[in-house]
Amino acid sequence: MVLSGTLGVFVIESGQSSFNVVFYRCVFGAVALAAYCLLRGFFTPHRFTRRTFALAALGGVCIVFNWVLLFSSYGRTSISVATVVYHTQPFYVVLLGLLLFKERLTRHQAGWILLAFAGVVLVADLASADGAGGAGYLLGVGQALLAALLYAFATVIAKHLTSVRPELTALIQVCVGIPLLLPFTALGQSAGLGADWGWLVGLGVIHTCLLYILLYASYQKLPTARIAVLSFVYPAVAILVDLLVYGHRITALQALGIPLIVVAGLGVNLGWPLLPGTRRRTPPGDAPPALTRIGENR
Repeated sequence: MVLSGTLGVFVIESGQSSFNVVFYRCVFGAVALAAYCLLRGFFTPHRFTRRTFALAALGGVCIVFNWVLLFSSYGRTSISVATVVYHTQPFYVVLLGLLLFKERLTRHQAGWILLAFAGVVLVADLASADGAGGAGYLLGVGQALLAALLYAFATVIAKHLTSVRPELTALIQVCVGIPLLLPFTALGQSAGLGADWGWLVGLGVIHTCLLYILLYASYQKLPTARIAVLSFVYPAVAILVDLLVYGHRITALQALGIPLIVVAGLGVNLGWPLLPGTRRRTPPGDAPPALTRIGENR
């Protein structure tokens, strides 16, 4: 999660468009993941069927365009604002479960979702929008929200891929991104990058391959509740890095909105009651919703 918090710096320092950044992230990430999977022997047996391969590819479409939107949002808002707004992902997962699988939405979940989006309104801070590019700033907030929605779709898809090693799923996703993004990529812009290639290589090797390996190893050792709590290290580090590297400070309204999103996210993931002294009724066998493969898109 600390590595995830440094993602924005690599994106911005590369000096490339969001499509270029994601394209090269997919290229270098695919090479690194393929080498890792080959060394670990994950290709035999791979356990893919036509259905699971198609689902992994569909998840890849969601993941790569989620990256494009999030990275574009960095430039229009800031790393801090984009990252915090992006952490509305758990609420989209709950809403998609309601719409696609007819899952029950409890009053506690509904309350946490409303509280989180109140936090989004505060983080968006319309007063800051006027001084930060107006419509462009609000467009950046919208891009972060749409990126979170795409990640939620990828999360729902990932629930049907439990029979396949997650490293192989990640490899399929970044491989899908290469031909998918090639028509939108201006390769000529990267011709004179020089030492700045290091930022793009780092995105593929560190923030894709290494990060996935660490995350997937942690899922085998930690309970879901602890993973949900630790996931908020990511926006905390992103805010700190944005301040130290670029001098971006959050406003008073944004400082009020961030804890609303964090607390609401924990409430949804851990099944907390909205009000003290009330208990959420959970039907037998119905576990509280939790983030699936947190950080998979980072």
